[in-house]
Amino acid sequence: MHRPIDDPAPARGDDPVTAPAARGLRGVRPHPVEAPGTWSEPPDPGRVDPAVLIALLHRHGWQRRGGAAGRYSRWTPPGPAARGTSLLVPENRAFPDSDDLIDEALTALTRSPAPSARDVLVSLTVPSDEIRWWRDVPGGPAGTASWTVEEQLRAAARQMLLAGALAARERAGYYGARHRRPATASLENVLVGTAPGGRRLTAFVPVSAARPLAVRLHQALYAAREAVDYRRATGGMDAFDGAVAAGVSHELVEAVVALVRGTEGARVHVEWSPAAGVPEGCAAATEPVEFSPGDLAVLREASARYLRDEPSVPVRITGAVVRMRRSGPRGAGTVRVRVLAGAEVPHVRMSLDEEAYRIAGHAHLVGLPIRVHGRLESRGGFRRLTGATQVVPVQVDDAERDRLLKSLQENLDFFEEACSTD
Repeated sequence: MHRPIDDPAPARGDDPVTAPAARGLRGVRPHPVEAPGTWSEPPDPGRVDPAVLIALLHRHGWQRRGGAAGRYSRWTPPGPAARGTSLLVPENRAFPDSDDLIDEALTALTRSPAPSARDVLVSLTVPSDEIRWWRDVPGGPAGTASWTVEEQLRAAARQMLLAGALAARERAGYYGARHRRPATASLENVLVGTAPGGRRLTAFVPVSAARPLAVRLHQALYAAREAVDYRRATGGMDAFDGAVAAGVSHELVEAVVALVRGTEGARVHVEWSPAAGVPEGCAAATEPVEFSPGDLAVLREASARYLRDEPSVPVRITGAVVRMRRSGPRGAGTVRVRVLAGAEVPHVRMSLDEEAYRIAGHAHLVGLPIRVHGRLESRGGFRRLTGATQVVPVQVDDAERDRLLKSLQENLDFFEEACSTD
């Protein structure tokens, strides 16, 4: 079964968004492969390149069983599904019966019980780079896996895809809350297909929407492997500093740790879409990147290093005040702001002196956002702004101001302090 990868649960300790409208679940766009009726018929034979179909069959373990040289080849699926199933695939479209042969091959794929047949059809329908994960874990009866093993594999794979999406937007040793919203959105079109036994997982990353994710993840995994080898050979962590430019980060290293933990080893393999070709700067033939339990100590050391050393970021944020709090009717207080511009994070907290706190409260009461200068601190995931200065209201159009005022009316209990004696 193929479906969009699950959305993550909200991070623990993060305050709920106070505006009910912000709490509402956002609709997820259906992937083209999941659109109603898409699988009622095979892909249009006229749009299928025979060379791409042959490359996908070979990739997914189908066996070539002869055929007429230079005209067509016969293919059977791997495993028990090979019985009673075979495809005749033309070498090219130079012969009159090519379209008929492709049509028959696609129809046979839709009816084949082989799991790989569905994978081939997915890649034909939406050209996709394929990312595969393997975990060497003990199996259960008849090749089954425990629920926990299956969930661990899916969670680690999703962490890794998110780390790749973050790196495709910006290079950093630690992202925290930065870029998380757009990076998560970029995974909406990624499909995932499981294999029996809970040991393998495949993600189909559409070339048109998310190829930079696949490229960056491919490069980052190789850089992480080289950095681990360098650390184990020399004792130095310098290679991890340089690996940031290739997309290695705290988030990626933690994903590798989650993939390897509890196994005898794990592998990740990125393969390029035959229809789209090889990305610029990448090798046509790639090998799986392997990690073992012996790498975990180095990976955890690198993860902590990235978390500790990522510097704070100077920003100028424009945002709507959503929560205010202070211990008394006067003095400094804490403000939570929903970020509208200036930083790739959804919310930040900041401590303001009495005058700035008063300005923030009044701006909210009249339906205006504020602009503030400061530094996003890496501690806490870039959710806190320190050294906040130059707090001023910002003029917005009438529609935005009405929306902010409505938010205030719906959440007035959070602003008792702002409506006090100040």
